Amino acid sequence: MNSIPKIGTGAFLALALTACASHRTAPEKAIMSDGLVSEIRVTTHQGNDDLLSAGLGLAGLRGTATAFVDPAKPTPAELRRRAIHASWRGIADLGPLGGYGEIYGAVPLVTGREFSAFARLPKANSPHRVLLQVPDLFDRDRRCVIVSASSGSRGIYGSISLAGAWGLPRGCAVAYTDKGTGSGYFDVASNTGVALDGTRVERGAAQLEFAPPEDEAPAPLNAILVKHAHSADNPEADWGRHVMQAARFALHALDQAFPDQAPFTADNTRIIAAGISNGGGAVLRAAEADAGLLDGVVAIEPNIWAGEGGRALYDYSTEAMLLMPCALLDPTFDQTPFARVNGAPPPAWVSRCETLNDQRWQASGATQSPAAQALESLRATGWTDEALVSAAASTALDLWRAVTVTYAAAYARSGVGPMPCGFGLAATDAGGNARAASSIEKAAWWADATGIPPGAGVGIIDSLSAGKDALWPGSECLSQLWSESGRLGARVRAGAEETRAALPREDLPIIIVHGKSDGLLPVAFTSEPYVRWLEANGRKPVFWKVGNGQHFDAFLAFPGFGDAHVPVMPYAYSALDRLWAHLFSGEPLPASRDIATTPRGNGPLGASQLGEY
Repeated sequence: MNSIPKIGTGAFLALALTACASHRTAPEKAIMSDGLVSEIRVTTHQGNDDLLSAGLGLAGLRGTATAFVDPAKPTPAELRRRAIHASWRGIADLGPLGGYGEIYGAVPLVTGREFSAFARLPKANSPHRVLLQVPDLFDRDRRCVIVSASSGSRGIYGSISLAGAWGLPRGCAVAYTDKGTGSGYFDVASNTGVALDGTRVERGAAQLEFAPPEDEAPAPLNAILVKHAHSADNPEADWGRHVMQAARFALHALDQAFPDQAPFTADNTRIIAAGISNGGGAVLRAAEADAGLLDGVVAIEPNIWAGEGGRALYDYSTEAMLLMPCALLDPTFDQTPFARVNGAPPPAWVSRCETLNDQRWQASGATQSPAAQALESLRATGWTDEALVSAAASTALDLWRAVTVTYAAAYARSGVGPMPCGFGLAATDAGGNARAASSIEKAAWWADATGIPPGAGVGIIDSLSAGKDALWPGSECLSQLWSESGRLGARVRAGAEETRAALPREDLPIIIVHGKSDGLLPVAFTSEPYVRWLEANGRKPVFWKVGNGQHFDAFLAFPGFGDAHVPVMPYAYSALDRLWAHLFSGEPLPASRDIATTPRGNGPLGASQLGEY
């Protein structure tokens, strides 16, 4: 990987403002008044360090992560390779039975350049990353940009298996944003954060991805600071703006990549926004602030809260955190992967049923078992058994608590002060106790962490933990923030309300793909009410519901779990194919439909099991 001379921030801003002035509406120009807070870093990627897989290819992505030569001081190239490996493995099903590379998808060698920078939205406290990958085979005759936001709270390469895998081999440039989240963790003890090239440096040595205000001492439990939780920006409220800024960054970086072809504008370049999970929600939010910049949107399993109807993520996540460990003890789930360990339920789930019985149901004289009552409660609020079966994985992996701890802090904009309900983030030992992070761990966070602990040696510190059901006090506190009338609860609800969607541009083509068995972002709470709301307001989205599709294609590699499901990524690629044909060849958009599939079973995935897509 060889660096090309950097482009100054001032030059970028001048180009950005001049190019936008001729064809942007006033609101768009106002948004464009923000800019970069770092120079643009330009790197070339050839041979064994290409754009799509950092030279790993499909075989390397399927293998274990490559080691650093010096684990305490990895190079930027080593960090980038590990980050790309982790991003692929966290989203796509690359397991031997999954069919990636045989039935659908591919990982060809794609050489080219990367343009990366830190940018900041108006009034934001912290910067975020933007990155443009420009393949050497960029199609100058049919100029195209795929703009995407990271899934979950991942770093800048978080959607490479979707946007990069589809767009780069086609000759499109691919723009990414970490949408104000990411894995640029700040370590309080060493006063270090992450620089633009991914390396860890002390504050003051370089512009950092995230650092606390110098005049604010972090609360004692906040040994490690994570941008999504601690920036006080509530980044989810601005995810659409992050996507739009990445699209504009792409156009102006393309001016630098191909000066003889400049200017690149929305009038001469097709721009498709595509994302999965939180990234899917981000591209739908971008559609509502589009101002004519986007040509189409593909959203996969989006985290979206309709302007009317649906449920907020925090609402159903806290509900699942409290009730699902008990509900999954019902005999209905005896054969459900992750719901039993060697044939027996996890002891913590048994304790949760005891807690619920003692604190909620015993006094009511109910005759049902606690598990049956918990299950009935979830069904009554819209959970389907399909969603509950796949949600067992999220419950076993403690994802509900991870989500609500981080999002409560983001919604409340608590910054580096005390997190709601006495939580904190720190490196932890096997017993969950706080400890000092090692230099080796810190060096790898940017590449290995998901942006939302626990993971990569960083855990959740729960100061309310007590008793046999140790997670109950803190979990109940988080849940009560959604309903209580106190000041903190009001801040959390207000922060969540900022994430509610507005209507997209009326003529904007939108394709939404969602698995019917999604147990993390259930279709009944997200895409279905969003589509109904759009249709009631004159929009015509295309909506594909995938039978036996769940949220995490990567989980299909787990024994037993993949047997009952099919991957959703084939339909994501197909949706992009169909949108491309519509935009470039004038073909009609596909119809909305339920896609019938056959679960994979315990053998390799067959093409016929995916149905027609």
